[in-house]
Amino acid sequence: MAYVITQRCCNDASCVSECPVDCIRPTPDQPEFATTEMLYIDPDTCIDCGACVDACPVEAIFSEDDLSASLARFREINAAWFERHPLESNLDPISTPVRPPKELGTLRVAIVGAGPAAAYAADELLRRCDVQVEMFDRLPTPWGLVRAGVAPDHPGTKTVAGMFESAFRRDTLQYYLNVEVGKHITHEELLAHHHAVLYAVGASSDRRMGIPGEELPGSHSATEFVAWYNGHPDYADRVFDLSGERAIIVGNGNVALDVARVLTVDPDELAKTDIADHALAALRGSAIREVVVLGRRGPLQAAYTSPEFLALTHLSGVDIVIDPAELELDPASQALLDHPDAEPSLKLKYALAEEFAAEPVAEGNKRIVFKYLAAPIAVTGTDKVEGLEYARNELVEEDGILNARPTSEVGSLPASLVLRSIGYRGRPIPDLPFDDRRAVVPNEHGRVTGADGQPVTGVYVSGWIKRGPRGVIGSNRVDSAETVEGLIADFIAGKLVAPTADRDALRALVRERQPDLVDRVGWKAIDQAERGAGKDSGRPRVKFTSLADLLQAAKGGS
Repeated sequence: MAYVITQRCCNDASCVSECPVDCIRPTPDQPEFATTEMLYIDPDTCIDCGACVDACPVEAIFSEDDLSASLARFREINAAWFERHPLESNLDPISTPVRPPKELGTLRVAIVGAGPAAAYAADELLRRCDVQVEMFDRLPTPWGLVRAGVAPDHPGTKTVAGMFESAFRRDTLQYYLNVEVGKHITHEELLAHHHAVLYAVGASSDRRMGIPGEELPGSHSATEFVAWYNGHPDYADRVFDLSGERAIIVGNGNVALDVARVLTVDPDELAKTDIADHALAALRGSAIREVVVLGRRGPLQAAYTSPEFLALTHLSGVDIVIDPAELELDPASQALLDHPDAEPSLKLKYALAEEFAAEPVAEGNKRIVFKYLAAPIAVTGTDKVEGLEYARNELVEEDGILNARPTSEVGSLPASLVLRSIGYRGRPIPDLPFDDRRAVVPNEHGRVTGADGQPVTGVYVSGWIKRGPRGVIGSNRVDSAETVEGLIADFIAGKLVAPTADRDALRALVRERQPDLVDRVGWKAIDQAERGAGKDSGRPRVKFTSLADLLQAAKGGS
């Protein structure tokens, strides 16, 4: 018997170092790790010890004998990866990370942001050295996209927050929630109170389509919609037109699949999750019967991962519809699929599309329809969205790269709602350099660099604002470890400036400017109140979705 990694894998890689027979791949030091959809366990080497199960922060690993019907296929998915990448074990001793000498004293670090990248960086610092960490976030709640981005029907993915809660129980880490850097405290003031400031603020903006009609009512970003149904207080009052029978999502990454599921699954199923109450009420009254997911390239190049695509197989009352003609491949794509070294995930992605295309449509079911090689050219309507016009694309190979090019063939679809899901984008941070083209803070391995290309003393980045919006939650673990490695090395080398004020002075300063600061006690009160409300209704939690309610809960209100 072997253990199997399944769909909710977050690529955290905590399991890799725990495996006594080194049978989990790819490892963070392998090139494949940067692009892998998930991690895999070699069934021929696994000794059924269960060490990986205990290490997994999102409960994604199961004994093959315990796989549910919806997860059974992952047994073959794990095995197929090793057919393509034969296991070469490397049981050399793992080098021990360098710890700062005690005589250097306590390292003080401010982390701006409280999402996964920030939390992984804080966890790494707490494990590596004598440190005091202050974590700042403008919202009264931590965990970033774990709370406000992960789809409510993926509760397992959210369990990573429990790992952070356990690691942050000590007073060595203090929360400064509902505190906005640049408003309540400046970048220079953070530097004055710390050896280093690490920004892990994510990519909170989104890319635009740049087509006529994009500003019409009924045209929104998927980012807004996701934040709305997850109860983000900045988006709780948004209104989305669910009165028509069709919605269109432009883009076909995992976020697009999340949105498509939320729009089509039975609201009674969502009622068992932590979806925001206002979103649940709106979805109960929704008239949407069909969601069309548009991708500008072909089925092999679709941005969704094969595990998330596979998960659609088990939706109740929802048909996944693909016209077989959509799966006709251009010569270059066909050659890629037929190549003996083609990645198993690529073959699986196409095989799943073929299976969906062969399935009959059940009368009365809602539908998620996939259209490939389609690029939006205009959102149509007079006073609100009435449809979308698109051009059919063709894939053209240029210098070994397949690029999508529009053809003269055009089409249109009526719809009352258009959601663009074509990528996140970072925003400039006050007092830090910014690369507007890449929408990241320029850096070398997490050290922020100035216009001269030299490191800016004491300033670091991690997560999407460091590398761009790619990867999943667990990808931030390795990314943050790299940044922390450089930060600690700079501390040991004496390159960081000692703070001129202590923790008490910092707290007094922030309290004076933001009396509604939410600390550890305040967040615990919010968390307990939400969980308590959820327990009464059979849900994980019932979220507070307004700033006023969150602050009242933080003060012990009901």
